[in-house]
Amino acid sequence: MRVDTDDLATLLKMQHIDLDIMRASKKLQQLPQRTAILEARTKKRGIEEKRDQLDALHAEADARLARISEEDGLLVEKQRRVQEEIDASHGGYRDVEARSKELNGLAKRRNTLEGELSAVSDELSKIEGVQVQVAKMMSDLDKQEAQATESFVREGGALKQDLARLETERAHLSASLPEDLAALYEKTAARTGGVAVGRLQGGSCGVCRMAIEGGRLIDMKAKGNVAPCPQCGRLLIIE
Repeated sequence: MRVDTDDLATLLKMQHIDLDIMRASKKLQQLPQRTAILEARTKKRGIEEKRDQLDALHAEADARLARISEEDGLLVEKQRRVQEEIDASHGGYRDVEARSKELNGLAKRRNTLEGELSAVSDELSKIEGVQVQVAKMMSDLDKQEAQATESFVREGGALKQDLARLETERAHLSASLPEDLAALYEKTAARTGGVAVGRLQGGSCGVCRMAIEGGRLIDMKAKGNVAPCPQCGRLLIIE
């Protein structure tokens, strides 16, 4: 096909812009802050699971502590009543002996509860110590994520502005081309990974480097100044 000189220049400009767009898009996708943000969020999910487990353990220990304290309180009240009954018995031996045995049993149970209370308190202390560590880890990760996000927004925002500018410029160039030529460029770019145009260099395609047989090259030149490369299918500018 034969393409106007100005349209050829426009095709080459579009090709240059498309390459810039691909580079900027790749750079945006590969910003290290993106990886840092994802890593921080992944770690936070793991820590949140650990935090939930610790919260459940703490709640369970709190409930056991409350039950022990409640039972101990009831025993204290029962000890008081039994002692009052002993004091009111006025020396009845059998009655005093029975009440004294009951008091001993209550005291033993309270001693057992005291040991259980101490064990649960120690358990709570350990849980709370780990909770403090987990909260510190979560706070540090929040800061890391915030810093990476701020940097990503700043650097990524600049890249997005460049991409928007390039896309606008590309749209204007595409609109200035004949409709059939613009459609052919887009179709070729989609098929060839975004690199739609190449120049003839010597007797070879400047993109795929395939040498074009002399007779075929003569036929291509006879048909115009643009032809598809026999190997890669790109729009080959023949000058």
